[in-house]
This record gives sequence, C-alpha cells and structure tokens, in this order.
Amino acid sequence: MPEKKSRLPGELTFTLLLMLGSLYLLHQAYGISGFESITSAGVFPMMSALVMVITALIALFGVAQHPLVAPDDGESPSSHFIRRITPQVWVMFTTTVVLFMLLLSKLGFVLSAYLFLVLSMRLLGSTRWLFNALLSAVSLAVVYLIFQTVFSVILPKGTWLTGLWT
Repeated sequence: MPEKKSRLPGELTFTLLLMLGSLYLLHQAYGISGFESITSAGVFPMMSALVMVITALIALFGVAQHPLVAPDDGESPSSHFIRRITPQVWVMFTTTVVLFMLLLSKLGFVLSAYLFLVLSMRLLGSTRWLFNALLSAVSLAVVYLIFQTVFSVILPKGTWLTGLWT
C-alpha cells in the first residue's frame, strides 16, 4: 500500500508564491514586445514563463491535495513551522557564512576562509579536528595558488593583521 504523503509547513504558501511569481514573469515577458509574431523578441521569455506557470499550477494542485503535517503534542503551529523550516544546522551554517562575509575585510581571505572551512566541516558533522584543519589548509593553499597565480586575482588581505609581516 503506498504511503500517504503529507504537506510540510509553509509548502502551500511557497508554491502559491511560486505561482504568483511565474504569473508576474509572464506579464513582464509580454511587456517586452507583446505577441506580435512567432519571431518577436518576447516570444521565448513568454514561452518560458508560460511553462513556469503551468508547472507551478501542477505543483500547487499536487501540494494542496496532501494533508498538513500535524505538530507534536503541545507545540504551537508557529513553533512547528519554525522548527521544520529552520533546523539548527541550517541556522548555524548560515551564521557561519555571514561571519565569513563580515570577517573577510578584517581578517583577509586566507584566515577567514580557513576558519570558515574548519567550522563548516564541524557543523556538517565531522568530528576529526586535526583532519579538518589539515584538509582546510591544503584546500585553501590550492585555491590561493590557483586564484593568485593562474587567474591573477587579488584576494583581500585584511586590516587587523596589516603590520604583522611587512
């Protein structure tokens, strides 16, 4: 007997937003040149947007047929939504990405990327700190050499450690 599918919190809203976005894109594509002829500039964007509208409609009807996953005992619908949509690993990894972006100008590419790689490996489940540290160093050395020598990209140096090795 096939297992009955259930709808996750926010899934219907997301699919509805996808449908509305597809309709907006169809309207924008029509605004390029209308549908004057099959070779006009707006035909390909309109066809692409029409495919998006049709597939969004199919997805919307499919999602609407499934019952919503019930929250655990005593859990409010809003906390159930937050718990299902933003798991702790996702929140921590997103925080790590934001910290990497913020520290890039202060610490420079090499140090901030190294810290990001080591922390990311830990957040994603690796408990071998020495292996993470070595793999991050080797990976970063390869990336640095490729970008610095092959592509001649100037990577951020950082401002906190400016006077240490000059």
